[in-house]
Amino acid sequence: MTDLVTPRLILSPMTVADAEQVAAGEPADGARWAPGYPSPGESRAARRFLETCAGTGDPTPYGSYAIRRREDGLVIGGTGFHGAPDGKGHVTIGYGLVESMRGRGYASEALRALLRFTRDRGVACVHGDTDLDNVASQYVMAAAGMRLVKQDAQLMHYRIDWDGSAGRE
Repeated sequence: MTDLVTPRLILSPMTVADAEQVAAGEPADGARWAPGYPSPGESRAARRFLETCAGTGDPTPYGSYAIRRREDGLVIGGTGFHGAPDGKGHVTIGYGLVESMRGRGYASEALRALLRFTRDRGVACVHGDTDLDNVASQYVMAAAGMRLVKQDAQLMHYRIDWDGSAGRE
C-alpha cells in the first residue's frame, strides 16, 4: 500500500512495527514525533490495529495511517478506518492531531485525502462522529463535505455518500 499524499501531508499506512511503537509510546530510531504524540486516542488506535492484525490479519488499506508533514516528516497525528467496508459499502473513519498542530487545516486536509481514497475505491458511504463539545472536529467534517445526520446525548454523527443513498442508515 502506498502513501496518500496531499500538498502538505503524507498519510502513511501503519505497520505492525509502527503500531507497537505508538502503543508503547516509544519512537524507533530516526522517527520524528511532534510533542504530545501519540495522544491517548492514537495509542488506542494502535492497540486496536495490533488486535486486528493478530485476529484477522493486516487490514490495509482499511487500517490506520500516520499523518506526517511533508516538509519535515514529523508525525503529527493519525487517521484511518474502524474496519473494512461493510456489505453496503459503508466505512467509519477517525482522525486526530496533537494539540500543537491543531488549527492549521491539517485535519481537514487529511480527512479530504481519506475521503478521496474511499470514493476512488468504490466505497458508498463514510461515517464519522465527534463529541458534542468538539466544535473543531465538527467543523473539520463539515469542511470536508460530510453532513450532520444525527445527534444523540453524547455524539454528533456525520456522513458522506457517493451512491445516492443520502439519509439512509
